[in-house]
Amino acid sequence: MTFDALVLSLPVRHSTLRVRVWRTLKDTGCGVLRDGVYVLPKGSPGGKVLTRLESEINAAGGSAMVVELKPKGAEELKKVRGLFDRSADYRALLEKLAAPATPRALERLRRSFERLAARDFLPGDGKRQAAEALAALERRVEDARGEPRSSLRHLRPLDRKTYQNRIWATRKHLWIDRMASAWLIRRFIDRNARFVWIDGPRARPKKAVGFDFDGAQFTHVDGRVTFEVLLASFGLEGDAGKAARALLAAGLFETPRTHWRLHLGALASTLAQMPAAVADIASGIPGPAVRWSREKSNSSMIRRASAS
Repeated sequence: MTFDALVLSLPVRHSTLRVRVWRTLKDTGCGVLRDGVYVLPKGSPGGKVLTRLESEINAAGGSAMVVELKPKGAEELKKVRGLFDRSADYRALLEKLAAPATPRALERLRRSFERLAARDFLPGDGKRQAAEALAALERRVEDARGEPRSSLRHLRPLDRKTYQNRIWATRKHLWIDRMASAWLIRRFIDRNARFVWIDGPRARPKKAVGFDFDGAQFTHVDGRVTFEVLLASFGLEGDAGKAARALLAAGLFETPRTHWRLHLGALASTLAQMPAAVADIASGIPGPAVRWSREKSNSSMIRRASAS
C-alpha cells in the first residue's frame, strides 16, 4: 500500500496561509506523520488537494512537495495506517446517536456522520455501526414526528364503496387533523369505520387504512392536510362542504385562500358544540382524550363566564 505525502515548510509571517493550509489538511482527513509531513492513501479524493496546496505554498514563498510514500515493512505500514483510525471519532458519534434527538439534531448528526465517513479511507466496524445507529435514530425520530411530511404522491379519485367496513389507523396523541379526519371518515366515507390509534407507522395493522402519518395512504399532499386530502380523494369537496361548514361554524378551521389552518385550541369548543362528531368517533378515541377535551371545554367556558 502506498501513500501521497505533502512535505511542507510554511513562511513564518504568512499567518493567513498557515490557518488555511491547516484547515484544509484537517478537512481532507490527512494523517500527520510528523511535523510538516501530511499523508493520504494513494488514490484518495484528497490527492488533488495536496497538489493544489503544494502550488499555493510555493507561490507564497514557502517550500512544499508531494512525494510518494511506500512503507518498507509491516510495522511501518501498520504505523501509517494507524494515522487513519477513526474508531474514537465513531465511538463519540455513537454516543450521540444513542440519545433522543429532534429532527434538527438528527440532521446535524447526519452531517457529522457524512463528514466522518468522507475522511474514513480505511473503513471498518466503526463506520458500519454508526450507519446502523443513524438509521435506527432516523426511524425513532420519524415515528415520533408530530406532523407527517408532505407526500410526493398525486391525488386521484377513489370510490367510497371500496372503503366500507374498514379499520382505519392513525397515530396516538390526539390532534385536530386526525380528529377531524376520523369524523369525516365515519360521517361521509365509511359509516361502519373502526379506528385504531397506533404508536407509530410500523404498528399499523396489516389490513388497516392509514391516515395522517408518514407513509399512510391518506396524509399531507401538496400543501393539503389529511382532512383536505380525504375530501379531494372521495369527491367530497362539494357535498362535504356540509362537513366543512359544520366544522367552520364550530370554530375548528380557518380557511385563508388555499388550505385549512388547524387550531388545537378550537378542539374543546368543537366537541362541546358538535356532540354528533363526538358520538361518531368516540368509540375509536381513548377515553382520556375525550375527557381531556371536555374538561378543556368546561374550563374555557368558566373563564369566559368569569370574564363577562
